[in-house]
Amino acid sequence: MDGAPRWKRVLLKLSGEAFAGKREFGLDPAVIRYLAGEIARVHNAGIEMAVVVGGGNIMRGALAAEAGMDRVAADAIGMLATVQNALALQDALEKLQVDTRVQTAVQMSNFAEPFIRRRAIRHLEKRRVVILAAGTGNPYFSTDTAAVLRALEIKAEAVLKATNVDGVYSADPHQHPEARLFREVSYDYCLEHHLGVMDMTAFALCAENNLPIVVFNLSREGNVHRAVFGEPIGTVVGRSTQ
Repeated sequence: MDGAPRWKRVLLKLSGEAFAGKREFGLDPAVIRYLAGEIARVHNAGIEMAVVVGGGNIMRGALAAEAGMDRVAADAIGMLATVQNALALQDALEKLQVDTRVQTAVQMSNFAEPFIRRRAIRHLEKRRVVILAAGTGNPYFSTDTAAVLRALEIKAEAVLKATNVDGVYSADPHQHPEARLFREVSYDYCLEHHLGVMDMTAFALCAENNLPIVVFNLSREGNVHRAVFGEPIGTVVGRSTQ
């Protein structure tokens, strides 16, 4: 489906696990090329896009803390992991002739720019994909929270949350095959029924600011483009549904 896009500026949230593909750890170059191709297709359709990347394929701070590591140190390592993913995605995108900038929430000027809100917006206006790494720069905050925060800061019209399932279900579809897939669902319903759309801090920010979330399956080729152009895929979470 082509034609008019549903949104002109979006933020795509990619988990770190997406970068590993079927591997248990690290980076899968073929998968990263696939991710870059999905982003490039949307970019080439004229959409302004920022991307927030996780780092769970390399380090998950909360899990390391549970194993005995100091949580602040663990989260710092997790932030660095997101930078590795951001640089890998940048390389793959630029091989597709997509101009990019990586911005980080912590200073590392040899590799990337610092996150500066007005500069990020200007990059988007100049048709660059902005890849945002290092979360919020603070421990205890997830990259989901970072994604929503950055989306609000750059005035994105929606958050696209890429997952390994087809959307938001009434229960975990891996454990409950009978679970119902929602096409639209309200913030209130998700909160009332404890549906795991995002962590609660991120979700509360979306609800407070009426920022829609589209949850969809990243493994289906073309789904990022379909989500932006309003095709009925995944689940749209917002205020006026349900």
